[in-house]
Amino acid sequence: MFLKSIPSIKANDLLVDTDLSREEVLSLFEFAAYLKGMQKTGKKHHYLPGKTLGMIFEKSSTRTRVSFEAGMYQLGGSGLFLSSADIQLGRGEPLSDTARVLSGYLDCIMVRTFGQDKVETLAEYASIPVINGLTDSYHPCQALTDYFTMFEDDKNIAGKKLCFIGDGNNVANSLLLTGANLGVNVAVACPKNYFPDPKVVKTAEKMASKNGSTVLITSDIEEAADKSDYLYTDVWASMGQEKDAAKRKKALAKYKISMKLIDKCAPKAFVMHCLPAHRGEEIDEDVIESQKSIVFREAENRMHLQKALICALMNK
Repeated sequence: MFLKSIPSIKANDLLVDTDLSREEVLSLFEFAAYLKGMQKTGKKHHYLPGKTLGMIFEKSSTRTRVSFEAGMYQLGGSGLFLSSADIQLGRGEPLSDTARVLSGYLDCIMVRTFGQDKVETLAEYASIPVINGLTDSYHPCQALTDYFTMFEDDKNIAGKKLCFIGDGNNVANSLLLTGANLGVNVAVACPKNYFPDPKVVKTAEKMASKNGSTVLITSDIEEAADKSDYLYTDVWASMGQEKDAAKRKKALAKYKISMKLIDKCAPKAFVMHCLPAHRGEEIDEDVIESQKSIVFREAENRMHLQKALICALMNK
């Protein structure tokens, strides 16, 4: 018998941040906080006994694998790891067939891959929930985790300001969408050639207008950081962009978090990073090791937030 019931969400899958309403996101945060408390106090919370999560990795990740696998174990279920050596999506077998076959073995699929189209095709043909663990376009689990971490500091996160510094990548896209959904003011600072997806920005602007918040896309770092409550960054070259790493390093050299930049933020501002961090590049060593950094609490929260999400998706 559990003290807290699993929150209800309408979506069958989490493919992109806009799949969840503001109310659903906040209910997931409340449930994640509860599950975190249960785990921290050593109390069993087997909401998913006997359930199996299939984890498909075409892009490797320490945090994604461990957080999902440990999370399923804590919920009384199990996680099955499938690397690119075990399964190659769309090679030798149509994705539609793979989705239907896996639906007969598993209770949920998490996929971390390159193209957003692969995640969407799996979801179209699978009869079980599909979770986007990361694509080149979006990283919804990360954004949900980041705003959950802010929620832990203050449940009234609407009106707070988050500033992202660096490449306008998948993480930036998801931070824009989820932030706008929650009424958070989101600023993104990056070189013009590295701005976030214009379609994502347009969608975020519409959502922000509806929720009384703002979206700022600029190449001016100090303008973006001004009075921010949270300062966020990510690596300059993501997996699959290695051949452009030198070019990106040169273009993004100024777009880093330093103690000097933190001085432009709100007095009680915190620093975030989705990891892995390249210390001395997008974030200085003294910043990530400072009391301003909540990077490792943020990393831990991936597990707690994802546990809440898995429970909600399987609770149909």
